[in-house]
Amino acid sequence: MFNRIHHIAIICSNYQVSKDFYVNKLGFKILGEVFREERKSYKLDLAVNGVYQIELFSFPEPAARASRPEAAGLRHLAFEVDDIEKVIADLNAKEIVTEPIRIDEFTGKKFTFFTDPDGLPLELYQK
Repeated sequence: MFNRIHHIAIICSNYQVSKDFYVNKLGFKILGEVFREERKSYKLDLAVNGVYQIELFSFPEPAARASRPEAAGLRHLAFEVDDIEKVIADLNAKEIVTEPIRIDEFTGKKFTFFTDPDGLPLELYQK
C-alpha cells in the first residue's frame, strides 16, 4: 500500500539559522524556496544525496518542542552514512557537537546523535 516516505517536514524557529545549518553545514541541496506571504512563512525544499526528502518551514512564533527524543511524536531523524568518524569530524569542524559513538546492540552498527538549531535530534547511522 505504501511505497516509501515521501518527505519529512521540519518547522524551525529561525529560518535563516536553520537554512544555513541544513544547506551550508550539512550540505543539503536546495530544490526550491518560496515565501508564503499569507502565512508569513518560508518553505524550503531540500534534497539529501540528490533525493527530495526534507521540507523546512518557518512560522511566526512556533510552539517549542515538548522535550528531547522521549516526547510523544517524532523521536528523531536518522541519516545513513558510510563513515561515521569522517562525518563526525566534518560536523565538529563546523562547531556542531555530536554525542559519543554508540553501538546498536541489535545490529552491531555505529551511531550517534547531534541536534539542529532548534534542538531537533538528528542521528547518524553507519551503513
